[in-house]
Amino acid sequence: MAHPEAALTVYELKVAGRLDPRWSGWFADLTLAPGPGSTTVLRGTIADQSELYGLLARIRDLGLTLISVVPVD
Repeated sequence: MAHPEAALTVYELKVAGRLDPRWSGWFADLTLAPGPGSTTVLRGTIADQSELYGLLARIRDLGLTLISVVPVD
């Protein structure tokens, strides 16, 4: 659970392949954009590690290949 005083962190997650915009429903609070090569970049604010782990589990469950996870300043 996030603490009210905890700062939110913006993350960029890169996955292999080009995701159609229809996938955005699976990632409600993230934006999907084409990345370099044949990748898709998901970007958005993550409240805490629990939310990040949930997002990573969703990526795994959808069978997507995770390339990178980067916090953005």
